[in-house]
Amino acid sequence: MQNQIKPITMPGIHNRFYKYIQPVIQDKDAKILEAGAGHGAFTELLHKDGFDISACDLFPELFYLKEVECLEADVTKELPYPSDSFDVILAIEVMEHIHDHLVFFKEAARILRKDGILLFSTPNILSLKSRIRFLFSGFFYAFKPLVHSQNDGLQHLSSLTVDQYENLALNSGFKKLEISIDKRQSTSRLLLFMVPLLRIYCKLKKIEFKVHNRKRFLLGRILFVTARK
Repeated sequence: MQNQIKPITMPGIHNRFYKYIQPVIQDKDAKILEAGAGHGAFTELLHKDGFDISACDLFPELFYLKEVECLEADVTKELPYPSDSFDVILAIEVMEHIHDHLVFFKEAARILRKDGILLFSTPNILSLKSRIRFLFSGFFYAFKPLVHSQNDGLQHLSSLTVDQYENLALNSGFKKLEISIDKRQSTSRLLLFMVPLLRIYCKLKKIEFKVHNRKRFLLGRILFVTARK
């Protein structure tokens, strides 16, 4: 029986991410790498649309798309590619699964060509829904207690903020970070009454309000991020 190629993400993320990257990746001759490619579902989308795409994953034996080679790679270590190899790197729902983000960002910058682009998605822990969840459970949206004996790469290990991702990018050779969202959470919309309280708190504590409290961050489910080299 042939292994099924299916997304290892929440439903709908692949389609929304593809729409997000389409205005950015218009050159079919661009060399693209999907890091953390899973079964190959997103790689398959781009391959069928005629893109020149490569793949790597910690467990390449689980990559089922025969038309594309998948190299074994731990994205928190040196990636198995020469410098200046790619125009675009994609990492869909990878960031929350790793600890050493600085290594990944620096390696991505190394193997990207001049003016190259890193595009990734990750859960938005800044939404109002996520903040309430953390208040009552101690865990952000899309995160739960870790099983410390489980090391299969599937657990959500790291919950980083927008500010932290920008710091990683700017200190790894990227010049600019652009952030969007996949969709607005209905639960977060119901919590918008809290925004005046957030403003007051930030003012009292002398914290710049807009860094983490823009409307898209307060409402968004998943962050879609573009880092430009």
